[in-house]
Amino acid sequence: MAEDWVVRRGADGEPVLRYLLDEREGRPWADLLEVLDESVDAAGFIRAELPGWVVSGSPELGQELVAHGARVLRHAHTFSRDLRADPPPADWAGTPLREGLRAVPCDRAPGELYEAWRAAFGSDHVDHYPGEDAQVLAERIAPLLAGNVIGPVLPSSLLAVDAEDRVVAGLVITDRDGRPWVADVFRHPERGYRGLGADLLRRAIGDATARGLSDMTLVVSEGNPARRVYEALGFLHQETSLTVVVPDAA
Repeated sequence: MAEDWVVRRGADGEPVLRYLLDEREGRPWADLLEVLDESVDAAGFIRAELPGWVVSGSPELGQELVAHGARVLRHAHTFSRDLRADPPPADWAGTPLREGLRAVPCDRAPGELYEAWRAAFGSDHVDHYPGEDAQVLAERIAPLLAGNVIGPVLPSSLLAVDAEDRVVAGLVITDRDGRPWVADVFRHPERGYRGLGADLLRRAIGDATARGLSDMTLVVSEGNPARRVYEALGFLHQETSLTVVVPDAA
């Protein structure tokens, strides 16, 4: 599906902003927002035209909005790997997992992913979700697996299960408007599986390349040490964004 940009115009009819319209946190979301007219007070325009919205744009614009009461949701960096210009080694698609673990398709019920997912994003993690257990399933895991958050789950996604067939790690890749997008990487941190996320990602990169996909993109939050893993696996920094919730209208 092609990306449909929304353009917001000023009182004189001239374009001021453009963004992709989506939904986040139960609010309308202006994603990948760009300022088209630098002579306009973009932060003021957004406060007037998009009160209560979630806005993702440049860190500079985000900080201006924060100075006027906006709440930060995420400070993140986008990385991408070109699978054609920089193809992985041929054996990545068959990257072995450590003894006792198996790689299986990402087709399990949301509840089977819950324990490892919840443990991976504990209270000290930058991407911790503070909701109750039922909320995690209903608002995070289930919609992601159903393809309702970013897009349909792609076949290169996979889970790691132990000898008891419990999910201990996972990698969910979705189709975002025709682009393979790493929506989630997680592993249970308390069971000695350090490095398992990188193993899964190598395997998925190799599989995606074999399937003819051209690239793979992901977003990592500021302060997440996983950034070093992504860079080591050939992902290159593309842009940085700040996502904020604009104050509601007075």
